[in-house]
Amino acid sequence: MLTKRIIPCLDVKDGKVVKGINFQGLRDIGNPPDLAVEYERQGADEITFLDIAATLETRKTILDLVSQTADKLFVPLTVGGGIRTVDEMRDALNAGADKVSVNSAAVSNPDMVTECAESFGRQCVVVAIDGKKVGDRWEVVTHGGTRTTGLDCIEWAQRVQDLGAGEILLTSMDADGVKTGYDIPLTAAVADAVDIPVIASGGCGSKEHIYEVFSQTNVSAALAASIFHYNECTVADVKEYLKDKGIAVR
Repeated sequence: MLTKRIIPCLDVKDGKVVKGINFQGLRDIGNPPDLAVEYERQGADEITFLDIAATLETRKTILDLVSQTADKLFVPLTVGGGIRTVDEMRDALNAGADKVSVNSAAVSNPDMVTECAESFGRQCVVVAIDGKKVGDRWEVVTHGGTRTTGLDCIEWAQRVQDLGAGEILLTSMDADGVKTGYDIPLTAAVADAVDIPVIASGGCGSKEHIYEVFSQTNVSAALAASIFHYNECTVADVKEYLKDKGIAVR
């Protein structure tokens, strides 16, 4: 049985880790390298670093801060935000990222996913999908949740897998930051539709929510921010709880 991964997320804006609700009302949490090291000490399997304003501000990811964070870590680091080209993905990998997440750029230029997979290996390519419920379907949104695309989340997930993505980071815009639990229907639908690993994101407010997403869907990993940032529990607390509930974790 493959073990499930626990991934703390660092949403970064203006050089600081921030947290909000539905991508709004951001609060300053702390320094990315320091938080990354603390979460690794607690037992994090990976760290995700998302420069959440880069795309909206049409600028590149803050690579010096990526380097400062990567230099202190031994666990894998995924970096995303503002990465639009193969060269920019190369820059992020050279700065110390193990994997690079693309979202808006993949929607506007799907061939980029294939080019990056061919250049660096699909294990380096994470496609982030932000989904929002529209009627009886989930629609892909981009640019920090500010733009609709008309794309169906499940169909887009299948397409990016075919294009060469090695992993999908799936965030429910409806659940983000509200701490009422992951969007189980959306998460289950996407995880069942593809063969590559899916990371659940958006809505985690307790270790019980992480158990729910692992027990009710086929995701490979759970990403969380608030519960760790606000010291509601540690990564070690989550893993101990999951082991007690029969979930295989690293």
